Amino acid sequence: MRKTLLLLVPVLLLSACNWGITMDPAAKNVRTAWSGDLSSCREMGKVTVSVMDHVGPVDRNDIKVRDELEVMARNEAVKMNADTIKPLAEPNAGSQPWGAYQCGTHMPASTPGSSKSAAESAAGNAQTFPIKH
Repeated sequence: MRKTLLLLVPVLLLSACNWGITMDPAAKNVRTAWSGDLSSCREMGKVTVSVMDHVGPVDRNDIKVRDELEVMARNEAVKMNADTIKPLAEPNAGSQPWGAYQCGTHMPASTPGSSKSAAESAAGNAQTFPIKH
């Protein structure tokens, strides 16, 4: 019984890392521009978000950390009246800077993971969604 409890505690601690990081309803309308030209958009500012990238000596899953950083950046973009975000650098120690932009219907043509065509993306119809684990 004691061995089972000792094995269960670290698993519970690791799974608790994403509790409380949820996307605000308004942030669902914020798009992520992974690449592309945002020169026709108005820069609304920059924000740096951070999450725990490790628990004790255990590193968290990189994809989950990146997903949580994007969700937090989208939440912050809403507060800045931005409709598009773009990463300004790779995540480092659980922290990542993002640019927030007001693009209206303009959206860069290239977004990874989008099943829409480049023409649809250019028309502003592309969206990204967080990965569910």
